[in-house]
Amino acid sequence: MLRFLILLGFVLTLYLGGREVLQGRLTVGTYGFMVFIVQDLLWPFTFLSEVMDEYQRAMASVRRVMGLLDTAIAIPHGNNSLPIEMIAGKVQFDHITFAYNERNDILKDLSLQIPAGATIGIVGATGSGKSTLVKLLLRFYEVQSGRILVDDIDIRDLNLFDLRRCIGWVSQDVFLFHGTVAENIAYGSFDASHDEIIHAAKLAEAHEFILQLPQGYDTIVGERGQKLSGGQRQRIAIARAILKDPPILILDEATSAVDNETEAAIQKSLAMITQNRTTIAIAHRLSTIRHSHCIYVMDDGQIVEQGKHEDLIALDGIYASLWRVQSGIH
Repeated sequence: MLRFLILLGFVLTLYLGGREVLQGRLTVGTYGFMVFIVQDLLWPFTFLSEVMDEYQRAMASVRRVMGLLDTAIAIPHGNNSLPIEMIAGKVQFDHITFAYNERNDILKDLSLQIPAGATIGIVGATGSGKSTLVKLLLRFYEVQSGRILVDDIDIRDLNLFDLRRCIGWVSQDVFLFHGTVAENIAYGSFDASHDEIIHAAKLAEAHEFILQLPQGYDTIVGERGQKLSGGQRQRIAIARAILKDPPILILDEATSAVDNETEAAIQKSLAMITQNRTTIAIAHRLSTIRHSHCIYVMDDGQIVEQGKHEDLIALDGIYASLWRVQSGIH
């Protein structure tokens, strides 16, 4: 509309000024001056339309941000504080039942007790409820019935910040933000020194590939880590969890995208990292959880087998069948 009005003013100046010149009431010099001065006067109004456009875009973004900030928290905070230095790491799932959006139950009256400092493995077919179990522990969702306890305290009674601060979670869907490698490793441990970041990277078998990047630890990884491979992103996520040093560590398919040699190296590091720390490892690769204190096999939302690797092989059930497939034993 502004551009049309500017055009209209310019045309009227040409037409009306031209008539005045033809009738001798206006000199040619004055007419030329008027044509150019009107153009110089009206053309800056085009920037007004650009300002209005930017203003509307900014207001749309502000409305979205404020709408997000005003959204009520679906998971209520508990009132009990639990300092991280006082957490032993005992975890208990007590007859929990859960379903997404009133669909069929994903977890059905499941009970599981993890002693403080123990390393357990959870295996099962896709959709059996393995990842859902740890998301409930983090209170991303609420159980329909039953309780989840950390150090014999119902997590619904705990301050949400304290609960999540004591848990390190390496998800199969790694999230890296647009920043340097060092910043991504230090995320959540903002007071960590550069030496501590390097030490965590070494334990996660990430130090060598980081040094080969153009700027080393100062290399920008891109949005969601797009400049790195899947295995490299996973190793950075493991380093982030190691640096956080939580009493409870969750590894949800944490080595699914790395090669066998790197996985073996990471396993050696994790054997040291998981000492005196409660560790829950979810894996499709059974080699990842072979040496766990106890392995739980889930099927259709329930625990159908449990025991050490050797005991489950002797049981000749679901776990033994999965092991034969992965090890190539017929």
